[in-house]
Amino acid sequence: MFRGWGFKPPPFFLIKSNSIHMAKQIKPVDKFYRLTTKATPLSYFIPTAGSKRRPLLYWEEATATNRVMRYSPNQRSIFEDEQDANVLREPIVFEDGQLYVPKNKPLLQEFLALHPLNGKKFEEINTEKEASDIVEILNAEVDALVACRELDIEQVENIIRVAFGIDPSTQTTAELRRDLLIFAKNNPQDFLTILNDPNLSLQSNVKNFFNEKLLAFRRDKKEIWFNTPSNKKKMMTVPYGEDPYHACEQFFLTDEGVVVLEHLEKYLNQN
Repeated sequence: MFRGWGFKPPPFFLIKSNSIHMAKQIKPVDKFYRLTTKATPLSYFIPTAGSKRRPLLYWEEATATNRVMRYSPNQRSIFEDEQDANVLREPIVFEDGQLYVPKNKPLLQEFLALHPLNGKKFEEINTEKEASDIVEILNAEVDALVACRELDIEQVENIIRVAFGIDPSTQTTAELRRDLLIFAKNNPQDFLTILNDPNLSLQSNVKNFFNEKLLAFRRDKKEIWFNTPSNKKKMMTVPYGEDPYHACEQFFLTDEGVVVLEHLEKYLNQN
């Protein structure tokens, strides 16, 4: 029966629920649904029932049984074992990727809520949640831009080194602030995460040590060597699989590394 609709159902559908009354508790209100597929066909049919070989099943944990689902607008239940023999079949069709179900069709809403393609091929449009998500994104963007505007130039340079991995001395102050404002606007969460990182200054110093050639990588970034006028010795071996910059930061947090860090910072201040 699905071939005429251009839909081939999978071998079987199985839905899990933690409560036997989950669907019964859905409040009847007008609802809208949309397809989540990349391509939006003019018409898209979803299966309203299975077959003996390919049943549409709902796993009811309260009774530990699989119940067969079937949508019939003239019935009082979406489950076959609660329906009579006078079953009316009605297709469920998404037109241009959209489906409107009024509140006077609670049975269809219940069926769509429990349908195995819900969340895979289609979803309910929750305007309140979407509005809340947009407000959260906009608030983060505003927070990031305000915080970015209030940074002094040293903080700007620190974030530029960490976020972009470049030497800020190659750009003017106006260029640095412009680039960082754009980054904060387009990536507010990433910007705020970097800004609030307690190790931001350390991360910036590590990048600066390499930019100023006080430290150098060898053996395809597997080793870190000193490159100061008085010291050309090996500082550490990067642990297998670790990011070399992160490994260097972790070294500077050790007792031995703290002494080395102070020594290298003196060279930076001299420059």
